[in-house]
Amino acid sequence: MINNDSPIFSLDDVLKVTTGIIVSGKPENTFYGISTDSRLINKGNLFIALKGEKFDGHNFARTALEQGAAGILVQDEVIINQILADETVAVIKVDDTLLALGDLAHEWRKRFSIPVIGLTGSSGKTTTKEMMAAIIGREKNILKTEGNLNNLIGLPQTIFRLTREHELVILEMGTNTRGEIKRLTQIAAPDIGLITNVGPAHLAGFGSIDAVREEKNDLFLNMSSSGIAIINLDDEAVTTAAERWNGRRITFSMSPNADITVKDIERNGVRGVRFNLVIGGSTQKVEMKIAGLHHVYNAMAAAAAAVAVGIDQKTIAEGLAAFRPFSGRMEIIRLHNGAFLLDDSYNANPASVREALMTLKDLKAHHNGYVFLGDMLELGEEADEMHRKIGMLIATIGVNALFLQGDFSATTAAGAAEGGLSPENIFFLSDNEKGIVYLKEHLKKGDWIMVKGSRRMKMEKIAAQICDDFGSDEINGNNKTIH
Repeated sequence: MINNDSPIFSLDDVLKVTTGIIVSGKPENTFYGISTDSRLINKGNLFIALKGEKFDGHNFARTALEQGAAGILVQDEVIINQILADETVAVIKVDDTLLALGDLAHEWRKRFSIPVIGLTGSSGKTTTKEMMAAIIGREKNILKTEGNLNNLIGLPQTIFRLTREHELVILEMGTNTRGEIKRLTQIAAPDIGLITNVGPAHLAGFGSIDAVREEKNDLFLNMSSSGIAIINLDDEAVTTAAERWNGRRITFSMSPNADITVKDIERNGVRGVRFNLVIGGSTQKVEMKIAGLHHVYNAMAAAAAAVAVGIDQKTIAEGLAAFRPFSGRMEIIRLHNGAFLLDDSYNANPASVREALMTLKDLKAHHNGYVFLGDMLELGEEADEMHRKIGMLIATIGVNALFLQGDFSATTAAGAAEGGLSPENIFFLSDNEKGIVYLKEHLKKGDWIMVKGSRRMKMEKIAAQICDDFGSDEINGNNKTIH
């Protein structure tokens, strides 16, 4: 069944946008929807055969046609000869199917005059995006990035979901290679841009913090000068990146010289954090169901984006109060024995691990703390030193036992021992059960467990096993499907 809200492109549209060459097809060919997955083809789709290091969509071109695709877009000439059986089926040849995917997404985005917010940063992107959605979604029908669809494939897929029912779009932009933010910005053409922060993430791809800053800065450099840049004044790398931005700006900071600031921050234990949000001299009390002072920055950033699209301060406060963390992102879970799990297992880099550890320190207070930590990946030549420093920090916040997993476990352990944690309380996990057995012997009411690690470490499995073995009740989470 053809969905008329899907992206609709004529064959001529596709040829013009992608500068493709028509191999077969008729002028009246029209495509309803774009697909890059032959398993998810709907009748009338244009199937784009993407080619990556570990996959090649060209191998599934025939399957896509059998499933009802009205045409295929390819870059491999060999496959063309294999599928040319029906001249009514459109076959389009381009030099680069990934580039063509982005070009078509940009063309679809241009057909809508609604505001588009683009955000990037080394950490806090998804949480800030969801805070924006919690606020702006109270007044507008929004489209937002789902899950981690924030790359050169995922972002176009989000844009293709855009219909005339939507009033605003929030697009998260991720990167691990130089040039990706520039390309994502060109595709999305955001009216409002935000860099949450700049830190040591994906250094294996960038090599240095300076390179990370330049990559993130490409958001501002490739936005229209008529747009709005949202600037974190407390992050020197962001303010440096913003020096070349000459358009309108909205700033946020812990200091009072910004457009959006906060005062009277109060830690509220498992119930989260409260503060006074100050916008243009007007103050509104905010209570949030998420722990960690770093999330106050995310809240300010989200508030700034809301101000940029005309949301009033009362609605901003209500939206922040309604926000709940996603599964695996600073989610607090009460175990049935009275202990607590801080599940921040979704991903990790040095900055986010530091923030999680400092939050753990505040939450556990005088109770015992236990940390399950997987490797922080993609740190390049800095990996050893950064793992060692995290080990030292773990020791200084006063945890009772450390459970490590990954190739850098020994380095993290050495840092923890150097910081004063007894080697007898440092464990290397060959399997998850070892840590669970330890917890069953030592975990008491009021104690805290933190689980964190990079995505590929699959630390969510440990968090899930802890919940299964001890029994659990969510306190502040609202979504168990993000993994």
